[in-house]
Amino acid sequence: MRIQAWGTLIAIAVTIGVSGCSTQTVHSAQQDETDELLFGAKKKVSVAKKTSETRPKVAKYTGNQAGRNTNSYAGGASGSTALPTMSSNELMMIADRIFKNESGSDPDKLVHWNDGENFASMGLGHFTWYPAGRPARFGNTFPDLLGHLQSNGVALPAWVQQARYQGAPWRTKAELMHAKQTGQVQELQNLLYQTRLLQAAYIVERARRAMPKLVDAAPANSRAKVAQNLNAIANTPGGWYALVDYVNFKGEGLNTSGGYNGQNWGLLQVLEDMNTGQSGQQALHSFADAASRVLARRVRNSPPARNEARWLAGWSNRINTYRYPGV
Repeated sequence: MRIQAWGTLIAIAVTIGVSGCSTQTVHSAQQDETDELLFGAKKKVSVAKKTSETRPKVAKYTGNQAGRNTNSYAGGASGSTALPTMSSNELMMIADRIFKNESGSDPDKLVHWNDGENFASMGLGHFTWYPAGRPARFGNTFPDLLGHLQSNGVALPAWVQQARYQGAPWRTKAELMHAKQTGQVQELQNLLYQTRLLQAAYIVERARRAMPKLVDAAPANSRAKVAQNLNAIANTPGGWYALVDYVNFKGEGLNTSGGYNGQNWGLLQVLEDMNTGQSGQQALHSFADAASRVLARRVRNSPPARNEARWLAGWSNRINTYRYPGV
């Protein structure tokens, strides 16, 4: 339980943004435009220097959205970002929802290998872990999570620390299923269960860092639309869960060489596909509708041999949780 308590404290600290110094840098013209879209006014920043100023304060999103000013939360790629205030209860909700979405709330599935995939799925967010030498088409994300846990005081088993740099020690699902009967894998599974909140904070922070990049990466003619939709979701109760979970689920959509037939399926593509001018519950429905269309397009573009249509029902169930997040 010591690891779990430590993870809780660190997770809350990371999520509400109480860490120390920030770095300010010169904005490019596009970064100034991004700040204007998201903050409503251009922000001129002097030459790069380190400051001891605290992070920008952002009002909590609470209660009815009607008649309330929208709180923009992400700046340009220079790093001038501000995270909406998030309570420990909301972080716990996000952790519980992702645990249910990825693993059915089953601790046994924290060390897993999905049918039809060539990598292991690890931890709360089913982070990808490829065996050594195997191309990481969908990114190799579990080693970074291990580094995050270790940097926050979690002691990793020696064999996990070694495998972190070498690749997953199992090459097939059958090998992993057999290894799950060993004490080593049980030890890793227990560690991943005890650090769920710390993992949730890592997922939130990953999503937070992606937000300004989404606007920067959008085509010039859709940049305002992406910014508007991003803020509409972020300032709706429960919207932060939708953003965070989708980034963990299908990525940011920033890899220009990713996707099928030149079309990606990440958060950027969902924000581009959304209707604009909506807020509150309507914005959540629009986000979920757009996510469904983007993933249906992915299936149409996918190689027929992959039979990705078999996943659509499960994806739809997950996306529908964004409509009524319950916060």
